Amino acid sequence: MTPVPDPLPPGVLSVALVSEHASPLAVLGGVDAGGQNVHVAALAGALADRGHRVTVHTRRDAPDLPDRVPLRAGVEVHHVSAGPPEPVPKDRLLPYMEDFGHHLARVWRARPPDVVHSHYWMSGLASLRAARTLGLPLLHTYHALGTVKRRHQGRADTSPPERIACEIEVGLGCDRVVATCRDEVAELARMGVPADRTVVVPCGVDTGRFTPLGPAAPRGPHRYRLLQLGRLVPRKGAAVSIAALARLPGTELVVAGGPPRDLLDDDPEVRRLRGVARDAGVADRVRFIGGVGGDRVPPLLRSADVVLCPADYEPFGIVPLEAMACGRPVVASAVGGQLDTVTDPGTGRLVPPLDPGALARAVAGLLADPAARAACGAAGRRRVLGRYDWARIAAATEAAYCEVLDTQPAATG
Repeated sequence: MTPVPDPLPPGVLSVALVSEHASPLAVLGGVDAGGQNVHVAALAGALADRGHRVTVHTRRDAPDLPDRVPLRAGVEVHHVSAGPPEPVPKDRLLPYMEDFGHHLARVWRARPPDVVHSHYWMSGLASLRAARTLGLPLLHTYHALGTVKRRHQGRADTSPPERIACEIEVGLGCDRVVATCRDEVAELARMGVPADRTVVVPCGVDTGRFTPLGPAAPRGPHRYRLLQLGRLVPRKGAAVSIAALARLPGTELVVAGGPPRDLLDDDPEVRRLRGVARDAGVADRVRFIGGVGGDRVPPLLRSADVVLCPADYEPFGIVPLEAMACGRPVVASAVGGQLDTVTDPGTGRLVPPLDPGALARAVAGLLADPAARAACGAAGRRRVLGRYDWARIAAATEAAYCEVLDTQPAATG
């Protein structure tokens, strides 16, 4: 018989975060490892800092992973066996979500959490079925919406055809949607999920690790450095940055993300982007450095004159916050969450997506004006401290949990 756990002290919540493909233990920069991994890990830690006990449930993607791994004080990662114990692209994980949900139900039946918070639509699907079975309160964060992806990618969208219907089911079936930006609330309303079922809590940034002070990565021989950081997938807009670079003499572009450096030559997206750089005549000024570990990110950001975030669409976008926290100006496409985070002209510039000319003009203006770069960097740091520090985000998330818990019917004995 499974022992009954000791009750938690008053005010301390047992929180289950469900992140089926995005483990907080993953190395960042891979095709399916990016902002969601950072968000889940940081949220778990910030909730633990507020005294709560957090378990992150994520899919086992290697046979030798232990069942449970301490992430830090108050947080453990639970590897759920669902599907083969090997990496599987997230768009092929849907067939395993029923098993994932059954596993969650078994675990939660023995040790029920006070609140469940699922991340990404498949996590929501698995969590919804388990939470319904056990009567547990459920909040959900999408991180990205299938309607937006389909609108921008069309036939290139590899999402399962059931995705949008499942997202609507989760939005209507959970107790609260925790949206990350205003644009997402509007998109959900168009999908039929009422705005009064949502609360906006943005993603956050570690303002103690991402700071303007500290070491900077070594620079190349060029006068200026631009940086693009994140998953190496077409929608992130690296090709737009490369095309813009052709109009920016004396400038290098560092592209961080993708596989480890020693595997870059075999990566299809790297090969495509190198071709774009050759065709644009800037191959000698574009450096691909591969996926980077967390400790290397702040020095890399500090080494840049301007950080580029030119995604075709961006559900939220953590890189602009990290750049702003490091006191660096950001030039971002005016889409999704970047409309909330980047202020133009305060912390950087917003430009139309898929427009290398507009990107180049905005960057050129900043490169030509050191005082404007410094002002944007200082304003960005202030904005992050005032709005996006993880302590603030955790407090807002806890408030959403408590609001849902306050509306739950009282247990009867």
